[in-house]
Amino acid sequence: MSGIAYDDGNIFAKILRGEIPCHRVYEDADTLAFMDVMPQAPGHLLVIPKQPSRNMLDADPAVLAKTIAVVQKLARAAQDAFDADGIYIAQFNEPAAGQTVFHLHFHIVPRHEGEALKPHSGKMEDNEILATNAEKIIGELGN
Repeated sequence: MSGIAYDDGNIFAKILRGEIPCHRVYEDADTLAFMDVMPQAPGHLLVIPKQPSRNMLDADPAVLAKTIAVVQKLARAAQDAFDADGIYIAQFNEPAAGQTVFHLHFHIVPRHEGEALKPHSGKMEDNEILATNAEKIIGELGN
């Protein structure tokens, strides 16, 4: 790790503190999952640990273990909720690798054969669509 300190002013830290709203899909003592506001495909969500870390390079291995278990659980739920052919899971570390929010996070994106991903930077999705998509995934968590 390059020794760059964690910045608690990042957007995910603000979401964890309740300063910025989100469409919550799942929460436990260690993790939070919510819809990405600029989804690359319907059902695109993010999973973050509640413990601060800039990315995977400085994360506590015990936190990583808990977080990846939630990623797996939500990937299954998202695949079922969106009848996806596959699930794309992405995690970026530092700007050269594409990281733009410096709080460890995993992207879960349902994929369908022949459908291209939308760019991740651009128009924010309509709140009603995000809420509906969150409910679809939440509905699958009980199964």
